[in-house]
Amino acid sequence: MGEETSEESKASIEKAIEAISSLISLSHSIKSFNIKWQLIRTKLEELYSGLAALSNLNSGFDPSLSILISAILISLKDTYDLATRCVNVSYSGKLLMQSDLDVMAGKFDRHTRNLSRIYSAGILSHGFAIVVSKPNGGNACKDDMRFYIRDLLTRMKIGDLEMKKQALVKLNEAMEEDDRYVKIVIEISDMVITLVGFLDSEFGVQEESAKAVFFISGFGSYRDVLIRSGVIGPLVRVLENGNGVAKEASARCLMRLTENSENAWSVSAHGGVSALLKICSCSEFGGELIGASCGVLRNLVGVEEIKRYMTEEDDTVATFIKLIGSKEEIVQVNSIDLLLSMCCKDEQTREILVREGGIQELVSVLSDPNSSSSSKSKEVALRAIDNLCFGSVGCLNALMSCKFLDHLLNLLRNGEISVQESALKVTSRLCSLQEEVKRIMGDAGFMPELVKFLDAKSLDVREMASVALYCLISVPRNRKKFAQDDFNISHILQLLDHEDGSNVSSDSGNTKFLISILMSLTSCNSARRKIATSGYLKSIEKLAETEGSDAKKLVKKLSMNRFRSILSGIWHT
Repeated sequence: MGEETSEESKASIEKAIEAISSLISLSHSIKSFNIKWQLIRTKLEELYSGLAALSNLNSGFDPSLSILISAILISLKDTYDLATRCVNVSYSGKLLMQSDLDVMAGKFDRHTRNLSRIYSAGILSHGFAIVVSKPNGGNACKDDMRFYIRDLLTRMKIGDLEMKKQALVKLNEAMEEDDRYVKIVIEISDMVITLVGFLDSEFGVQEESAKAVFFISGFGSYRDVLIRSGVIGPLVRVLENGNGVAKEASARCLMRLTENSENAWSVSAHGGVSALLKICSCSEFGGELIGASCGVLRNLVGVEEIKRYMTEEDDTVATFIKLIGSKEEIVQVNSIDLLLSMCCKDEQTREILVREGGIQELVSVLSDPNSSSSSKSKEVALRAIDNLCFGSVGCLNALMSCKFLDHLLNLLRNGEISVQESALKVTSRLCSLQEEVKRIMGDAGFMPELVKFLDAKSLDVREMASVALYCLISVPRNRKKFAQDDFNISHILQLLDHEDGSNVSSDSGNTKFLISILMSLTSCNSARRKIATSGYLKSIEKLAETEGSDAKKLVKKLSMNRFRSILSGIWHT
């Protein structure tokens, strides 16, 4: 008898599923009461998903389920009658029909909630919960994709914890495979709210929902939907109580959301700053989580009050300085960026940075033996040094005391192109400092390296190198040293020789800087003689016709030197 009851119940479920499918199709042909029928279709789709999950149940049914299926069949028959009357426009009055449609929408909503209660009570086994097949490939139509997502949503609502988790896993797989699913998730009214609610659920469900909201946050136009759904508070609670994977997804999501400074206060109001600081100070967490947490804090310190609070917390700056020594790029980069944001325009925090050894840690990122530091880490460290150290005497002294020039010169010589350009920018800044620094740089060997950059492909690089070199040779001792190497002067002269068709990198902007360098070199007797006797004098005279007063001054000075040489020769004869 039990088997017969089971078979009869299965037949009733299949009958209900078929009736729902037929009713949904019929509703699309109805031209009136569009909003009412759209609401009923939504309720029917949710109910369809719940019933479809029952079709593979192998065990006996509870009587309450049989009663529910009977009630659903009666409601479907009544709604089909209403649909037929709407299609044929055979109803007695609009107000009465609207009322009838509202009643049916309410009934289907109750049926779905009753089915959910049966699931929650554990009456149904999990073995039947096979998810509807996902539409194949990029050619799937939107209606099929929407139905699939609605099926997943229904399972999230009415299923047990394992079913919810499976539905979330399938949702994440779908969104990662095809961005169109993300748009459908946003369009379904309570989908995002359901995902946000799951952030406060048990670990498995929480982890998958955190992945889902993180994925959605990757689309800038959808971030406001997450914010309006109240995602900030639950994400912060995940940081406090979630497992490692959920914490990481939460932190990465918050990093995206706080790119908009308006969301910073919300994170702070929910206790996010303390939670993030705790993560950054705990070495047990993985690099991705700590790096993402630093990224969120970097966005938050754009709010002055939050930055002040963080600075006043004990050991906060020291914690981030320690993270600079991490072997993972994301931790190094984000901790340096965070410190840069905290110290910018804040002399007191800079003093803490110097006192706690922050400058030495930045320089250690640049040191050659520190192979764990990536090119990106070196670029960020150089940017931090550029922004922090030249406006503070304390920072500059700390910088020069830890062999920074040696490491900088090594990057100019051997670094990757992007690192070389960053190093060149810092070198140019150093060359604008007092004469003693320029003298030290001249003795250290910076000038020959700068000469090599004078014919670089990038105009910006050529100009930085030219300006830096001009500053260095403004020191008499450096000019003499520069003139001792014949290659230095001959290379500059070759770059100015516009008759050389192979010199594709010559341009008027760079020419002006090169002429200024030669003009400065003429203050050194040996350099002036080398220029005058180089064989490039005619090229310089041609430049004087087109390049303006600086070139003319150079020609005049060189001509006077040649005239003196002639007179000297006559006098000695």
